[in-house]
Amino acid sequence: MTDEQLLHVYRIMERAILLEQAVLRLIEDGSARLLLHSGRGQEAIGTGVCAALRDDDMLFYSHRGLTQLLAKGMAPGPLLGDFLGRTSGATRGLGAGIVHAVDHSLGLMGSSGTLGGGFVLSAGAALGARRLGDDRVSVHIFGEGSANRGTFHEAANAAALWKLPMVWLCENNGLSVSVAHRDATSIEDVADRAGAYGMPSRIVDGQDVEAVYDAVAEAVARARAGDGPTLIEAKTLRFRGHYEGDPQTYRSKEDIAAAQQRDPVRIVAEKLAARGIAGDRLGAIRNEEAAAMEAAITQALAAPKPGPERIHEGLLAPRETAA
Repeated sequence: MTDEQLLHVYRIMERAILLEQAVLRLIEDGSARLLLHSGRGQEAIGTGVCAALRDDDMLFYSHRGLTQLLAKGMAPGPLLGDFLGRTSGATRGLGAGIVHAVDHSLGLMGSSGTLGGGFVLSAGAALGARRLGDDRVSVHIFGEGSANRGTFHEAANAAALWKLPMVWLCENNGLSVSVAHRDATSIEDVADRAGAYGMPSRIVDGQDVEAVYDAVAEAVARARAGDGPTLIEAKTLRFRGHYEGDPQTYRSKEDIAAAQQRDPVRIVAEKLAARGIAGDRLGAIRNEEAAAMEAAITQALAAPKPGPERIHEGLLAPRETAA
C-alpha cells in the first residue's frame, strides 16, 4: 500500500473508534436504545477490504461492520442517524436497533437480518452483475460462526459452479458469540472448506491491513477477470464482548489482554513511522476526526424521527404505467 493509502486507512480506523465511543455515549445518556456489536480489534479487515474495491463494487458487511461502512464511504453523520433512527440516516430512520445501513450509491448493499443470509445475497448480487454485463464484484464479510449455516454451502456451490464475480472474507476471531471455534467447528481453518467446491482460498493475518489488502486485491482481480470466487480467512481478534454489556465470563483477562497487544491501529501507526511519517501528523488526523465526530453527533441528534406516514414505505415497488 502507498503512504497515502496507509494514511487513509489510519484515518478510517480512528474514525471507527470515535464512532463506537460516540454510540456508547449516546446509549449511556439515554439518547439511543440499541444493541452495539463492537468491531474494536478488527479494523484492519474493513479498511483492507474496501481499499481494494472500486466505488461501484458491492459490499455486504458483517454485523460488526462499523469500520466496513466507513471504509466504503459512508459518513459518520448519516451512520449515526441510522443508529438513532433519525431521518438523516441512510435509511431515513428505518434501520435503528441494530444498524442496517444501505446506500447503493456507495456500493453498500446492507446486511442480512439473519446470520448466514449474506451468503446467498452476495452470490445473487454477483449473478446480477454478470447478467447486467458489467464487471462489478460482490464482496461479503462474515464471522466464522455463520460459516456453519447451510446457506454458506449452497451459495459456495452455486458461485463456484457458475464462476461468479464474488469474494468472501471470513473474520475469524475464534469466538462464535461465546463459543470457542474449536467447540463449534470440526476444522481449524474455515478456508479449508473452499476446496470442496473448487474455490481457491487464502489465510491472512487479520490484524495487518496490508496482508488483507493484498489478498483481497488479488481475489477481486481474479473475480473481475471472470475466474470466479475466492474465500479469504482473516485470523483476527475481538477486544470487547460480542455485544456491549457482555460480561465475557467465557474469556480470561489474560486472553483479552493478549489480544489487545496486536492492535491493528497501532500496527498501521508503526508502519507509517517506519516510512518516516511523523507521529504529529497522526495526531492531527485524530484531532480532525474528533472534531468532525462531535459535529456529526450534533447533526444526528437534531434530525427528526420518521413519522407514521412512512409506515408502508418500501413495501411495494413503484408501479410502472404503460405508455
